[in-house]
Amino acid sequence: MKILVPVKKVIDHTVKIRVKTDATGVETQGVKMSINPFDEIAIEEAVRLKERSIAHEVIIVTIGLETHQDILRQALALGADRAILVTAESATMLEEFDSLDIAQILKLIALKETPDLVIMGKQAIDDDCNQTGQMLAALLGWPQATFASQVTIESGIADVAREIDGGIERMAFQMPGVITTDLRLNQPRYASLPNLMKAKQKPIGTMKMSELNYTPRQRIVTQTVFNPPKRQSGQTLSSVSELTQRLFETLSPSS
Repeated sequence: MKILVPVKKVIDHTVKIRVKTDATGVETQGVKMSINPFDEIAIEEAVRLKERSIAHEVIIVTIGLETHQDILRQALALGADRAILVTAESATMLEEFDSLDIAQILKLIALKETPDLVIMGKQAIDDDCNQTGQMLAALLGWPQATFASQVTIESGIADVAREIDGGIERMAFQMPGVITTDLRLNQPRYASLPNLMKAKQKPIGTMKMSELNYTPRQRIVTQTVFNPPKRQSGQTLSSVSELTQRLFETLSPSS
């Protein structure tokens, strides 16, 4: 079984986000970047399936610039076998991509690689769109299971448990299919120094967007980016009765 894992390079979750001075986006120059945390969970699950001899190959794919090879090397150090970098013509083009563009490109990669399973993070922490996995499944005409908290593969059937408001939902589908990962699926491993060295020898294939014969169409325009308003400081009340009176005044309908 072959598994394809799309990953995205995002600002590290420990970094404080800063808005650019021209209000066109967030500052990324000189900022620590890393693999999207949900994608790390997807990599870990794919590698675990390989370690259990359920899968024989794990392929990582990302869409970005030449500088995105660093996260591919990181993914390879976590246990993936090879990686694919689809290069955009410029950083500006990359910023214009929306979820549908990414899904369209991933569809072309999936048709080329013919994986049995696509495992990907349920969302990226930079835009929080939570759309690409669902769009990819729809474009391929494959079944999907989102927000997976447990995955079992047996005899070509993927059995997935997912958390819903009322408890745990179980669903199964005949592969190929798409699974998006939730936080509770697993705990990603750290890349050891020997594996980081081995990752330098693993292949990274590159292809230009033009080779896929896909032209992105800009659908969303960012007008301005700004920080949310600061929260007002709270007040200290002297007694419970004063708190009750304040609540009464706040909740009672105006006359």
